[in-house]
Amino acid sequence: MTWITRVLPVALLAFVCGLLLAGRDHGASSASAAALDLRSPLTLKQSAPRNGKVVMTWRNRATQGRVIEVRTFRGGKQFGVVRRLPKGTSRITIAAPPAGRRVTVKVRACARRGGPCGGSAFTTVVGRGSATPGTPSTPPPPVPNGPVGDVPMVGSCPVRPASDPWNTDISSEPVDPRSDAYIKSIGAGDTLHPDFGSGQYGDFGIPFAVVPANQPLVPIRFVAYPDESDPGPYPIPLNAHIEGGPNAPADGDRHVIVVREGECKEYDLFHARREGGGFSADGGAVWDLTKSTYRPDGWTSADAAGLPILPGLARADEASAGKIRHALRFTVSKSQAAYVPPASHEASFSTDRNLPPMGLRLRLKASFDRTPYTGQARAILDALATYGMIVADNGSDWFISGTPDPAWDDDNLNTLKKVPGSAFEAIETKGIKRG
Repeated sequence: MTWITRVLPVALLAFVCGLLLAGRDHGASSASAAALDLRSPLTLKQSAPRNGKVVMTWRNRATQGRVIEVRTFRGGKQFGVVRRLPKGTSRITIAAPPAGRRVTVKVRACARRGGPCGGSAFTTVVGRGSATPGTPSTPPPPVPNGPVGDVPMVGSCPVRPASDPWNTDISSEPVDPRSDAYIKSIGAGDTLHPDFGSGQYGDFGIPFAVVPANQPLVPIRFVAYPDESDPGPYPIPLNAHIEGGPNAPADGDRHVIVVREGECKEYDLFHARREGGGFSADGGAVWDLTKSTYRPDGWTSADAAGLPILPGLARADEASAGKIRHALRFTVSKSQAAYVPPASHEASFSTDRNLPPMGLRLRLKASFDRTPYTGQARAILDALATYGMIVADNGSDWFISGTPDPAWDDDNLNTLKKVPGSAFEAIETKGIKRG
């Protein structure tokens, strides 16, 4: 492999200087937090310190195809953890650096996520913190909680309040001025695709498990996004079903989702692996299913858009009962570097505003004739007309997410593949945010 300096601009290398500082002075208050002086031409951006942390944002297309390994050094000795940043990474939250702290960081590209990094040469960059305090800010206020009301349920737990965005009727919301452009970019002539089923044709879908209130806790080690993850331990069974099944590819999403009854919390992991008596994962998030709280701006979750996963999954029990009372999660192959609340994280470098932002919400047009559709497929289409579907990650266009379940009727689900992209429209985006 070639030196990583041929792949990464100075701006990206410069940002990594802050990573060493993430392993030091975690208790620093936001009042004394310092900015980062990299003394280099920058395309790197740094937020004002908040609660002793800053968000570092950069733009570099090369990282879309590279996993980056970062090692931090002081006095010639390595300290802290080895960090691996997934391909497509564009931001990270780190501890605000103290003034005058000199750091040395070595960076190299890896073959792929989970693959070896050996053979790729390191490059070294030095940075230093400077005493330029920022103004602390506070996280965005949560979406107001409403009564539980007629909401989806998992076990004995509601899946977020009736007023939560996932559970909100958007059938009368105005159409976004860019709706036609968004639909064209996703593929007006392409069709809907249910990315789940009975398991007859493979291990498709995102599984979840409901565990009792006394489920034992296990340690979780976060690899890529420790500063944007909710710390463990998590109540995840060691035999939990990982997305993709026993032979899930190493570079797959490998989600693990657990709901613990009693406290009614959702625990999500991304790129999860068994590790000793617990798990390692790129990132994770914990969600109180009785509230409408979301991630701080700029934070990811176990989903690229920073959203909870469970509320957006189609479930066979709901569809078989004839009513799905929430929006669905879906993916697009190309997105812009922006997000719409309640999403909190972008997953692209593109500045093309005709591409969908993370969190964009589409709905099935009222003019689309649903009468030929029956059973589970009809319940899904009714939900898409009433609650819509939300862009949650980059992936295959028009793929909607659901749980694997023998109760799915695969032949019936396949009728959804007749629904064209042109049958959808984007509702008005409010508060779109760009890096």
